[in-house]
Amino acid sequence: MSLATRTNSLQSYQVVLYDQALHPELFPLRDRRVVHHDSYEFETWIMPGAHLLRFEFGTMCACELVTDQEDSLPTTGVLSAFLCAGEHDFEHVFERDKVRYMTSVQTETLSENLYLATLDEMRTHAKETAAMCHEWDENTGPCLSLIDVQRYNDQIHAQGYHLISRGGLVLRTQSLFEHAPT
Repeated sequence: MSLATRTNSLQSYQVVLYDQALHPELFPLRDRRVVHHDSYEFETWIMPGAHLLRFEFGTMCACELVTDQEDSLPTTGVLSAFLCAGEHDFEHVFERDKVRYMTSVQTETLSENLYLATLDEMRTHAKETAAMCHEWDENTGPCLSLIDVQRYNDQIHAQGYHLISRGGLVLRTQSLFEHAPT
């Protein structure tokens, strides 16, 4: 793994927050789940090395997209976008609908041994929690994307993990959508 490969892979990942739904035909979906819970709907899409979270509450809709795709992303409805390299915390409040979105993003590059141990740990975690998981192979080794969701009456939590063998990249997101009680 060269340092240049690590940097290029890490620098391309971004979080984009939208104030509208996105269309699945724009992305190479591998799995999709919808949760209906009281007054909100939450949908997760998993793609190789990427995910989308869609939260609907009342009349509002928001989507979190985590991707390394740089071109052909929708620009309409973008509220915020930032690169994932390092550690970031971000919060946005949808005032009219009394919904709060928060995310925490962490990236790291691991040695081959640590990467493979983390990959095995995430495989076990996916089985134990019935998390949404997609695995694929690149010419540099095995890769995995995982989304684990916990729902509550007034909020939903989603943890995303993307393990990319090219560069030993591990990208973790912890996101929360919370609405005021109805």
